Amino acid sequence: MREFHVSLQGCDLAAGTKEQPFRTISKAAKTAQAGDKVIVHEGEYREWVKPEHSGRSSINRIIYEAAEGEKVVIKGSERIQTWEQAEGDVWKTVLPNSFFGDYNPYKETLGGDWFLYPEEPWLHAGDVYLNGKSFYEARTLEEVKNPVMRLEGENPPWTKHKEPILCPEDTVYQWYTQSDDEKTEIYANFHGKNPNEELVEINVRKCCFYPEKTGRNYITVRGFEMAQAACQWAPPTADQPGLLGANWSRGWIIENNIIHDAKCSGISIGKEASTGHNLCTLTHRKPGYQYQMEAVFLGRQIGWSKETIGSHIIRNNVIYDCGQNGVVGHMGCVYSEIYGNHIYNIGVKHEYFGHEIAGIKLHAAIDVQIHNNNIHNCTLGTWLDWQAQGTRVSRNLYYANDRDLMVEVTHGPYMVDNNIFASDYNFDNIAQGGAYIHNLCCGTMRREQVLDRATPYHFAHSTEVAGVALVYCGDDRILQNIFLGGTVTYTEQSQNGTKDYNIHPASLEEYSETVASLGNGDHDQFVKVMQPVFINGNAYLKGAKPYDREKDNYVSDTDPQVSIFTEGGKTYLKLYLEKGVLDVPTRVYATEDLDIPRITEVPYEAPDGSPITFDKDYFDVQRPEAPVPGPIQGLNEGWNTIKIWG
Repeated sequence: MREFHVSLQGCDLAAGTKEQPFRTISKAAKTAQAGDKVIVHEGEYREWVKPEHSGRSSINRIIYEAAEGEKVVIKGSERIQTWEQAEGDVWKTVLPNSFFGDYNPYKETLGGDWFLYPEEPWLHAGDVYLNGKSFYEARTLEEVKNPVMRLEGENPPWTKHKEPILCPEDTVYQWYTQSDDEKTEIYANFHGKNPNEELVEINVRKCCFYPEKTGRNYITVRGFEMAQAACQWAPPTADQPGLLGANWSRGWIIENNIIHDAKCSGISIGKEASTGHNLCTLTHRKPGYQYQMEAVFLGRQIGWSKETIGSHIIRNNVIYDCGQNGVVGHMGCVYSEIYGNHIYNIGVKHEYFGHEIAGIKLHAAIDVQIHNNNIHNCTLGTWLDWQAQGTRVSRNLYYANDRDLMVEVTHGPYMVDNNIFASDYNFDNIAQGGAYIHNLCCGTMRREQVLDRATPYHFAHSTEVAGVALVYCGDDRILQNIFLGGTVTYTEQSQNGTKDYNIHPASLEEYSETVASLGNGDHDQFVKVMQPVFINGNAYLKGAKPYDREKDNYVSDTDPQVSIFTEGGKTYLKLYLEKGVLDVPTRVYATEDLDIPRITEVPYEAPDGSPITFDKDYFDVQRPEAPVPGPIQGLNEGWNTIKIWG
């Protein structure tokens, strides 16, 4: 293994050794080959690193890492100290367009498929930061001169996002831009501060660490802080750049980094442009749904398979203050593992809105394993959209999110087990074929059929499409969870507990007999009958209601007073349990007990095809033959206070 060193005291004409280091990481990225390691020494590097070469395998990779014990920051921004006072607290800087190279974030407006607000394209990929804190962009210079608080409308942003309400008594930091063919002007209100004496930065580069070419495989990125990139909106029907990302490659390891202040997405393991790039928005010829379906088949044509794409590891990162996603990916995310990450403050600035915002937002997450993450204070914690087949969401902590988990237009098998869902709104279950086992569910679930969009499903552990199907709703396994009632219901479909499943038969045999009783027919017969569900062994507290054909459960109106709190950098769960919760008749479930989803006919199993036994709890503690409902085995009657993160 060769080692290349990078230092702010180095020179790109040097040899790249420890004694004669390079000056930029970009120079090392042009030089390093399979088996090489790039060690970056302390300092702030303002550049877009574009790896040019691949590793050869998981054991012959290219490694980029911060030197041990040294803080290395890569920024997509530049510091600006050429501000001139324009009027009162408003300052102005004028930059030649050549300053930005071939990508000017102050000419690049955000937009694309499923981008809803603002409707007119005026919000830019650029941003302004004062001592690390991002501003809000103003639509007019007058807003900057007379700043006002930007607030959401009375409805939650996931149902209907209204124009911001303007409240003159409150103020925020705002900026405005205008440009012509030669120059870009940026105005900002610094509220009495002198921007030339403070740390004022503006987004300049689209990314911090992202290859321009696809197929740059087996790269490790570890130990960096990366921030302030002007990445574009990243829907599943477009190129999906991120502040840091793999760009349609295989086998990356992204670990122990701090990622923040991406204009849109922090880490990208998504698709590239040749399979479609915002064609619905550009042409209005076909709906985005149709273009997304085409992208799946186009992906197959350019080699979307386990052998060529995905299998990334994203672990132990801290990701926060990103506008769209902490982690994003369509198709490029397959066979990946995302764990140990702390993800928060995603999509909460509400500067823009669209249907692709979440802490983790994945399409076609085939065999993706999402576990042991702490995801909180996000507009939506995790959103698995289309083809979440073989996907497992396990041992994660969700709290203080507008919504915790959404699974949409997928057909199973997918598994959600041993999680703590502590927000008021836990699930958007717009899918079928899910297995929800041993979770703590403190909020509501919303379920809906989707009978106007057929989406793909796959052969087991493969990207090859086996067919397409509508979402009839149901075909879920809901076993040995704890459900709480009493939380706010945001829509008519929202329910606490499993009462909403009362219209579903309790077995596949009953379902099939009902379909057959309707006489001869074809697909129209199946729309008339709700799919079976398999629900047992759950505890329903604080007024949550059970499925009326559940055989073994515990139902109580007692409030367990669940709370999540942090103290000393650690996060704790506190709750009160009645003895009846501990006495629910239960068992240990495994792959063979869950049968197969009706549509895909693929088992609930591990990515390597081996069976799963749900015999370990949130802490990986072995369960007895008759385990306690919920994610934590060691709960006792009465008060429990347990450290759950940190």
